[in-house]
Amino acid sequence: MKISSFEVYEVGEKTEGGGATWASTGIILKVMTSSGEVGWGEAVPTLRVLPVIESIKEVGRVYVGRDSINTESNLREWRKNDFYLPVSFESTSAVSAFDIACWDLIGKEFGAPIYKLIGGETRSKIRMYANGWYDNCITPEDFAGRAKRYVSEGYTGLKFDVFGAYYDYIDEAGIKVAKDRIEAVRDACGERVDLMIEHHGRFNPNSAIMIGRAIEGNARLNPLFVEEPVHPEHDYDGLKKYRNCVGLKVALGERLLTTSEVAFLAQNHLTDFFQIDLTNFQGVTGALKAAAIAEAYGCEMAFHNAFGPIQNAVTIQVDASIQNFLIQESFYDFFPQWKRDLICDETRVERGYTEVPQRPGIGVRVNEKVLEEHKAEGQGYFNPDEPVWVVKGTWKSVS
Repeated sequence: MKISSFEVYEVGEKTEGGGATWASTGIILKVMTSSGEVGWGEAVPTLRVLPVIESIKEVGRVYVGRDSINTESNLREWRKNDFYLPVSFESTSAVSAFDIACWDLIGKEFGAPIYKLIGGETRSKIRMYANGWYDNCITPEDFAGRAKRYVSEGYTGLKFDVFGAYYDYIDEAGIKVAKDRIEAVRDACGERVDLMIEHHGRFNPNSAIMIGRAIEGNARLNPLFVEEPVHPEHDYDGLKKYRNCVGLKVALGERLLTTSEVAFLAQNHLTDFFQIDLTNFQGVTGALKAAAIAEAYGCEMAFHNAFGPIQNAVTIQVDASIQNFLIQESFYDFFPQWKRDLICDETRVERGYTEVPQRPGIGVRVNEKVLEEHKAEGQGYFNPDEPVWVVKGTWKSVS
């Protein structure tokens, strides 16, 4: 199963700027072996599309000629050559794409989906929570109406960002608006739906504490977790301060790159749930290590899963096997149609669950025609009036 060559595809929906919006773009990796087999991987786009693609090409220089089954050895070889791996998102995302593609090849070699090769089945269907459902929602009524719709379709978990255009600091008026939105969703959905409050890691510790205390002030809100309540650069001291002042459960991890970061956060009880992202945490190989560390400290996994259909498919494979699974983020119903078409719509969410796909490797077919039809080039779309990481139409203040 020696890797003979690879191709990188920038795909998306063209915009006036010549690139593709974050929600619609993707970086797909195709890895070929000397026997003619193909494995598929995916990397993180955001506003770093071109640097990540170039990094994939650099990783490829190391992986070509190596046996795809030797995932640990291959990662070690890249780590040996890339001096800045532990602190380079571009590097970890690039090597993650290769690791995912290698696991796809391994599954195809042995005729089994990945989960059967990493411990077997712990669950046959995966509980998914909806994200991306609240585009253009501004008022509490907007949030409530949209939430009701997706709960009626079977989702038992919803994640949403209620903080509008606030960044770093939030005042009492902003906290009231945020709380009103959460209360409206809770009233619309009832007590049996898990709510997850996305902070996007954008507040200083003092503001995060003010928000946390306001949410705690209404026991009915009872979120399953709050996500990234403080800036990532404040993860350690800021989270300590937050944990000492707020009793809400915390989830984080999409920006973590190393097992040492996971170990430190777990050892110091700074989070309850880990949201490692397979497309920037050294793929399946890295995700399994993160899950094992988390399990040792009584933390569950709720993998970050916001980019594309190959990421979604491989993440479901890991979910199926690990013991400490909590719940899975899903943008699947909010993908542009071409993303679902890329994998022949084989990971549909039905009544809030996804059946674990059973094809060898990542479990799904890839329609290469879609890759050709949706080729993009250049930098990702940039909107100075709305950060790339927010759900469309929500970066607004309410007077």
